[in-house]
Amino acid sequence: MSDLESHSDQLHTVLAHVQRTLSANLRAFYLHGSSVTGGLQPQSDLDLLAVVDAPLSDAQRQDLIAALLSVSAPHPATPGGLRCIELVVCCLSDLQSNTYPAKVEFIYGEWLRDAFKAGELSETAADPEYTLLLAQARQQARLLCGQDVLTTVPLTSLASIRQAMRDGLESLCEGLEGDERNVLLTLARMWRTAVQGDFVTKDQAAEWAIPLLSPELADILEHARLAYLGKVVDNWVSRAEEVEKLARDLVRRLKLVL
Repeated sequence: MSDLESHSDQLHTVLAHVQRTLSANLRAFYLHGSSVTGGLQPQSDLDLLAVVDAPLSDAQRQDLIAALLSVSAPHPATPGGLRCIELVVCCLSDLQSNTYPAKVEFIYGEWLRDAFKAGELSETAADPEYTLLLAQARQQARLLCGQDVLTTVPLTSLASIRQAMRDGLESLCEGLEGDERNVLLTLARMWRTAVQGDFVTKDQAAEWAIPLLSPELADILEHARLAYLGKVVDNWVSRAEEVEKLARDLVRRLKLVL
């Protein structure tokens, strides 16, 4: 049994909640991210995309949040248990307009759990990060139900992808402390995408980048890759200086191609 198959009950539960909440407004529901590109890793989220015909009401937002708080695992997920869920809801018209930065109608992620438990709602928002997320989903998403409306959505241009990277780079790096593995691997993946124009998994991006780095920095990125795969302990306490050096080097290399 594949790891994704072992989480089929969780997927079906989320889909049932989404179908019940969005009803006839739901056009399509997709799985994307590492579960369709390279296999779920120990802390991989289940990345989901719902496409709707019309904006969500506040009641629908509240219902989705309540349902997802109960079915998504708090971060960090317990190995072998439920996965963290990331659900993005987009209006089809917004996707088809292909404006920059991309707009999403609703987003649920475990980094928002405390805010949602305090009563906040997920509001419509535009952000360069969403441009990257939707560009990748447009190329790789797997339809779970509905019509494959992403085939009517223009591909995001490489120019827009690079613009999103430039605009989102500072905020990404601000989160380095405490999220070292994710930020370093995301920088490596952005570098790979900026150079090659494709989207690969974080560990594949690290494999591509490592031979291009100095031995010292390559060792740090390899540690991040192995931690992502669950093969080493994800502990960066004694490596703060090396992490900073690698981040600066990846940013420098990335800016050269942006």
